[in-house]
Amino acid sequence: EVQLVESGGGLVRAGGSLTLSCSTSGFTFDDWAIGWFRQAPGKEREGVSCITTEDGRTYYADSVKGRFTISSDNAKNTVYLQMNSLKPEDSAVYYCAAHEGPYGSTWYVLGHPSEYDYWGQGTQVTVSS
Repeated sequence: EVQLVESGGGLVRAGGSLTLSCSTSGFTFDDWAIGWFRQAPGKEREGVSCITTEDGRTYYADSVKGRFTISSDNAKNTVYLQMNSLKPEDSAVYYCAAHEGPYGSTWYVLGHPSEYDYWGQGTQVTVSS
């Protein structure tokens, strides 16, 4: 059974940093797209970042480029999202999601929730001003 578990959320002041983890199980970490998404109250779920486990390609939403970094530890079947220079508008529930290859090769595809088959339960990130 494919499972994804997010951790690392919390309350942080604007300008601060957090690192989210997405621990996965139930599949071999060979050729998957693992994405991070977020959803704020009253808003649609939006793509934040994605990494492909086979070759380590990374993708980012424009709103987080230069501030967030996605990485993976294939030996631990875990994907991380390092978030720096956090802003109040980054506050949301953050979800990780997985899609087994083949998958799209553009952010337009990989940044859309419909591309993904498996989801975690989410972790809350709150950034105070």
